[in-house]
Amino acid sequence: MNTKLTRLEKYWILYDVGNSAFVLLVATILPIYFNYLASSAGISEVDYLAYWGYAASVATVAVALIGPVLGSIADTQNYKKPLFTVCMMIGVIGCAALSIPTSWIVFLAVFVIAKIGFNASLIFYDSMLTDITTDDRLDTVSSAGYAWGYIGSCVPFVVSLVFVLLYDTIGITFQTAMTIAFFLNAAWWLLVTLPLLKNYKQTHFVAAESGAAGGSSVSSLVKTSFSRLGHTFVEIYHQKNIFYYLLAFFFFIDGVYTIIDMATAYGSALGLDTTGLLLALLVTQIVAFPFALLFGRLSKQFRTDQLIRFCIGAYTLIALFAIQLDKQWEFWLLAVCVGMFQGAIQALSRSYFAKIIPAEKSGEYFGIYDICGKGASFMGTFLVGVVAQITGVANAGVSILAVMFVIGFVLFSKAAKLNR
Repeated sequence: MNTKLTRLEKYWILYDVGNSAFVLLVATILPIYFNYLASSAGISEVDYLAYWGYAASVATVAVALIGPVLGSIADTQNYKKPLFTVCMMIGVIGCAALSIPTSWIVFLAVFVIAKIGFNASLIFYDSMLTDITTDDRLDTVSSAGYAWGYIGSCVPFVVSLVFVLLYDTIGITFQTAMTIAFFLNAAWWLLVTLPLLKNYKQTHFVAAESGAAGGSSVSSLVKTSFSRLGHTFVEIYHQKNIFYYLLAFFFFIDGVYTIIDMATAYGSALGLDTTGLLLALLVTQIVAFPFALLFGRLSKQFRTDQLIRFCIGAYTLIALFAIQLDKQWEFWLLAVCVGMFQGAIQALSRSYFAKIIPAEKSGEYFGIYDICGKGASFMGTFLVGVVAQITGVANAGVSILAVMFVIGFVLFSKAAKLNR
């Protein structure tokens, strides 16, 4: 098999490079700025962590509710690219607009809107995978997307970090430094997406019915999409291999996304040094690059389900270690370990799902996938926030993640047997 990436595969990978800048911003600098706004308003550290978790949960639940319908509509011929563009632009504009609010409540509201746009764009982006490559290259291309996304996102992040950490030396205010960071990441996200927007063509689709053809009746299109979506839910229930996989994915990816969403907020709530947290998470991105590519290569020697099980097991150990975390060096070790498996489990989960679903329905299937994925992280972030507030101990909420990984491992093992 030719391992060289095609031009279209490279353009598709570039969107991972663009949106990953926003992911890294949300995982690192954003919680610290929110902590600054919340502290100025007299919000306690425990409440700050909880409110950040609740905001992330609201965004993921919103996309979980609308995602499958949008995905089903996107499966109609010539609809995937426009929907992708709209959601991407909501994310980009929302990212830039984060520089405006000075109130922590308004800031959270803008963050929720930006994160909804980002999450929704990924439904269409992930479903494009079946259009831009062949079945035998799914693992390789998906892994390359995450790998280059991790390393590429470091470019705007490092520049942003210079302004955020050295704003006093440069002679600007902290708010000005944050404004530069928000606009820089938004511009990066938009610019590297343009090649995909120019060259992508939807090759797998469901033909539009007469009432919805050419977009002549939006209501007819939505009605048809709801009908198709209902049939798909029934199909999934009867296709036990997909059904059990989605259940498993719900649990194990819940823990993965919760760790991504709340790592910096968690470390900040524990009182760890801000600069150390940011640098540690930069290390996560750097480590994730070669390991995502490594797991893409390993998929040619080992079954994808074996590699996914290995990653879930590793994440279980990571969650258990995080429960007792209270030192800076432990956070650094955690960051390295997460980097080793974060890209691999996301990339392989995406390509594994793409292999077992009908390509022409990839939009609605990935919309449902998103319910069980980023939608599931609602449960993780929400539970971490609730347990932290009930116990008054930030570490206590992390224990629930280990349970999620164990359940996910058991269910995935069952799904893997059915898929063989």
